[in-house]
Amino acid sequence: MSAVPRSEKPAGRFRRMLDRLSSSQEDLESEELREDAETTGCTKIGDCRDRQIVTVTGTLRTVTLRPRAGVPALEAELFDGSAALDVVWLGRRSIVGIEPGRKLIASGRISMSRGRRVLFNPKYELRPLGRE
Repeated sequence: MSAVPRSEKPAGRFRRMLDRLSSSQEDLESEELREDAETTGCTKIGDCRDRQIVTVTGTLRTVTLRPRAGVPALEAELFDGSAALDVVWLGRRSIVGIEPGRKLIASGRISMSRGRRVLFNPKYELRPLGRE
């Protein structure tokens, strides 16, 4: 009996639909965020290197007020589906619109701190809420 060679996974639209049905919510959100970063022309956070000047986009996961050397600092975690980045605004206690779940585009120089990527006092733009 001769077997006809078949690919392990069906290709095309059916395969993508099947992958979406079997993926977790976090996987789907990560995929959407990665696609969004590509369409806006931003650098993927996972590709950022120390001291590189970048523009990144993603969703704010957490926002926290912490003192840094006696100075208030608003810290947020930005996630784009490839990795997370800490965004820190020194001397700020709050910024209107900076809240968990909000999409943001940030520009500045990446610093590495204990293996985490950090962006201090970036230029930023809040993205519109809802579907764009």
